[in-house]
Amino acid sequence: MKTLTLPHVNLAYEDTGNGPVVVFLHGFAEDGIVWKHQVAALAEAYRVIAVDWPGSGLSPLGNHPPSMESLAELIYALLLHERIEQCCMIGHSMGGYVTLAFAEAYPHLLKGYGLFHSTAYSDSEEKRQTRRKGIAFIRENGVVPFVKQSTPNLFSEVYKQAHPEELAALLRRNEAFKPEALIGYYEAMMQRPDRSTVLSQSKIPVLIICGAMDVVIPLKESLQMASMPIMGFVTVLENAAHMGMWEDISGANRAINEYLSYIY
Repeated sequence: MKTLTLPHVNLAYEDTGNGPVVVFLHGFAEDGIVWKHQVAALAEAYRVIAVDWPGSGLSPLGNHPPSMESLAELIYALLLHERIEQCCMIGHSMGGYVTLAFAEAYPHLLKGYGLFHSTAYSDSEEKRQTRRKGIAFIRENGVVPFVKQSTPNLFSEVYKQAHPEELAALLRRNEAFKPEALIGYYEAMMQRPDRSTVLSQSKIPVLIICGAMDVVIPLKESLQMASMPIMGFVTVLENAAHMGMWEDISGANRAINEYLSYIY
């Protein structure tokens, strides 16, 4: 792991392989380990970077409340630090929100980008209310009960029954989150704007991967969004919910590889 030291935060990230650059951004209540299968598969042909957001994994919590824009600025600083002139960026869930914020601010630095179980739409009022309930639950009960309740819901029943050890290990990792980190990211997601126009006006191909059983980003919403880019590479993982990078490793890796082969 490497660490980028900035005035208000230190950002830990994995940097492995050589070749065209692929940057993976993880989602809420996760760290860069969620991309372990993709990093392993791509590192033979690409330079793969997977970050830990502040307060996640090996990155300590920063001094300022996060926003999708501030997280995009962290990635910009990382690319400058590593002298990377262009990359493909793929974000899972909240990481996709950051990817769109980055695409809006720095389109010239992207060869391509992907939304993995993510959306360009802002939160509906119903979604904001769900997040507010999550914040209240964390404040009242702490991180461990929250993680035990929320994390399994990201996976399909088939995966949970077939891979209890993997899920248990992920739960143990997620229990290390501090409540202020999760609350900060919840609030940042609620405040993010709609970035549908970023998607519809994209001049580069966009990768969209969705899960047929995803209850966080419903398939209907994903397919509606998939029609926005001028050129979209769309994959539906039939046996996945919200964690297709683990639930359907081969399907996810195949979709990413085909997309990377096209843009590079």
